[in-house]
Amino acid sequence: MDLYLKRFWEEGSGNQLVEWSGAQISLDNANVFTLLAKEYDVQGDEAVQEIFKDRNFGEAYAYVTQLSKTIISENDDLPENIKSMFLTMQQKPAWVDDELIQMGCNLCMRSGTNALISLRDYSLMSGYDYAYLNKALIYTGALKKGPAKRITDTLDFWIHVTRNNALEINALGYQYIARTRMMHSFSRLMIKEKYADWDHEKWGEPINFGDMVATNIGFSLFYLHGLHKLGMHISEKEELGVFHLWKYVGHLLGIPEKHLPNNKKEATELFYLWTDGQVSADEDSVMLAQALENEAFASNIFKKAYQKNFLKYLHSCYVRFLIDEETCNRLHISKIRMYYLFPRFRKFRNQILQKIIGMSGKNYKRAVTMGDIFQTKISQEYLKADS
Repeated sequence: MDLYLKRFWEEGSGNQLVEWSGAQISLDNANVFTLLAKEYDVQGDEAVQEIFKDRNFGEAYAYVTQLSKTIISENDDLPENIKSMFLTMQQKPAWVDDELIQMGCNLCMRSGTNALISLRDYSLMSGYDYAYLNKALIYTGALKKGPAKRITDTLDFWIHVTRNNALEINALGYQYIARTRMMHSFSRLMIKEKYADWDHEKWGEPINFGDMVATNIGFSLFYLHGLHKLGMHISEKEELGVFHLWKYVGHLLGIPEKHLPNNKKEATELFYLWTDGQVSADEDSVMLAQALENEAFASNIFKKAYQKNFLKYLHSCYVRFLIDEETCNRLHISKIRMYYLFPRFRKFRNQILQKIIGMSGKNYKRAVTMGDIFQTKISQEYLKADS
């Protein structure tokens, strides 16, 4: 394992994950991710080749959107691979527990702005420390498109797949997943066709199953751990619900469900195995991290310089609070005196508020409703600014 990533697990945020989750980390099954790095969504790729036949990108996107709004049957006059992919997505596995998924959605909503901080400043920023994981982003032009675009798209996706009933067939979340699956396959095929310098030996296949599992864990394990660090009280059902929600999202995206975790212990152990095949931050990682840290300047949400400066400062404080110092330094995150003041105030506020209000009955439902409103409003502001 990379020396810096080894220290991450022994002394940094990884050690905190192990303590919090009760995981028993070992490299005994490290070959699992060696194999998954060579595997990818073949069904999605075959469907996308038919989707883009005689269609430009805009037409293909509209076509997939229309298909995702429609119940597909065996008798439909569709190309076989497209039909096969959508018929598979429409087959709800027997293991899916709708009540558990709703509990996961409830937490995603009631965590309000805490969720967005955890996802942006912990999960997303942490991901930039894994050099090989980021290569697909670089090759598909993440730096050129800018951080505001990725924040907008990720937040828009997350909002729509974490609402109640969003994953029902033809619901909005399901539609977003179908389009995202198309984008994954389109990007993979484009990289393989246009870039002969893609290093299959080091990086595996573009957007391979191993990296997709790690990204899925970012939306579940890291999201939950971030909320924990910010003082959020999370019930056992909510916690298991988040993992169940993302297991089903992963399934709809084409990831074999046997590789997706059911709880924080499994997720931490899986993530440890995955990091054994990674190396820590390189120049591309630093550029991505710096772009995200300076996202406030690229975004049009705030117009005035002092607003942009303060927003950058605030996010840098949360990054420093949520991610261990060595990782932050590798990613060249700004060094800030007393960075912990705002995060600690938020943590204290969360703890007090939950004790005073309580998290049951009407108060719980109100927290879910208000969190949904706040998150949706912020997402709409990003979409408006990006348009």
